[in-house]
Amino acid sequence: MVECGRVRERTKRILGIALPIIGGMVSQNVLNLVDLAMVATEGDAAVAAVGVGGFANFLAFAFLTGLSAGVQSIAARRKGEGRDNETAIPLNAALLCGVVIGIPLSVGLYMLVPWFFPLQNPDPAVLDVGVPYLQARLIAMVAVATNFSFRGYWNAVDLSKLYLRTLLVMHACNIFFNWLLIFGNLGAPELGAYGAGVSSAIATYIGAGFYLWLGFRHARGAGFLRGLPDRKTFRSIITLALPNGLQQFMFAAGFNVLFWILGHIAMGEVGHSTVDVAAANALVNVTLVALLPGIALGIAAASLVGQALGRKEPEDAYAWGWDVAKIAVWVMGGLGLPMALVPDLVLSPFLHSPEALDAARWPMRLAGIFIAVDGIGMVLMNAMLGAGANRAVMVVSISLQWGLFLPIAFVLGPILGLGLLPIWCAQLCYRALAAVAFAVMWRRKAWTRIEL
Repeated sequence: MVECGRVRERTKRILGIALPIIGGMVSQNVLNLVDLAMVATEGDAAVAAVGVGGFANFLAFAFLTGLSAGVQSIAARRKGEGRDNETAIPLNAALLCGVVIGIPLSVGLYMLVPWFFPLQNPDPAVLDVGVPYLQARLIAMVAVATNFSFRGYWNAVDLSKLYLRTLLVMHACNIFFNWLLIFGNLGAPELGAYGAGVSSAIATYIGAGFYLWLGFRHARGAGFLRGLPDRKTFRSIITLALPNGLQQFMFAAGFNVLFWILGHIAMGEVGHSTVDVAAANALVNVTLVALLPGIALGIAAASLVGQALGRKEPEDAYAWGWDVAKIAVWVMGGLGLPMALVPDLVLSPFLHSPEALDAARWPMRLAGIFIAVDGIGMVLMNAMLGAGANRAVMVVSISLQWGLFLPIAFVLGPILGLGLLPIWCAQLCYRALAAVAFAVMWRRKAWTRIEL
């Protein structure tokens, strides 16, 4: 009876952190769909420009996402240590880093856009729309850094509901400004797809402003903006943020390489690679949505592990990792069932070509079968980030993706021309191997000796 009560209490604690994060991520996906629907009214060139520009923007701010992991690790540790009046000090350091890095990054990339955008898509019609769209998005680099820093902080101190609240405000503003600037409503200029970029930048700054307001309301007593952080805090933030930012950048770049590989499959049938790219695009989009609970549970695990280590309870931290992983197996396994059992039903909204549906059917089934394993890997990877083992996570992630999977995918695709299914199987094996690697590292407990 006591054990059942303990399990319920720990499950409640996990879901209390994870559910608002899931809500925020669902809100982001809804925004992406609404954004795409609005831009689609401007034609195919606008859709292509926003797609290419959005991915380039993600690559550009990937390094800044590491600030979130750095703040979360240190703030959770301070909370666990009972130093509640110091939990916002790493947030202060991350915000200053975001300004120092974000401003020159925005200016430099803004000026380089006309040069590197044609490398992604040389179509003149796409360039005319894509270059100004991406430039508008890049103006918001400082706000992006601010938002990720606050995300790490709120999740670390069990206030993920503030993260959800801010995203809802930001996304509502984004949709409103889209309506205003894409179509020229209420006397505003009709900017088309460029208006979508401007709207995203405005909404991102509104989100940053809302976070700052919440910071003064909820984190002032924790040291928020009460002075400059010490050198040790800066060093800790940079030490944690750089490996995680590099990992995120390489992961996103790896997806870009994967689609290049799929587009160059050496098949005799004309258009076969196009079918595989379309099928893979649908597979990736469906899988990424299905993985949202795993990501959210992983972020929850990072906070719980960091707090336990702050309390000097490494065994409890170890238990939190497995407790969250067990929930991930049930949740992700449940989401994987329709993917495995009725793949056509899941894929039909995204694929209308019978050839593309045929190409995606078995990869979708296999993704549904393996997604629970992927969930374990995501939870334990984030748990290690919460413990401060960012460098080890980076080495494993980049080594397996770039040193193993992508070379194998290149051999299977452009060289042997074996199509999407073998490549997708290789990806699932690489993800399963990553889960095993993180499980082994978690069991060894070397992460318990990291000081922050």
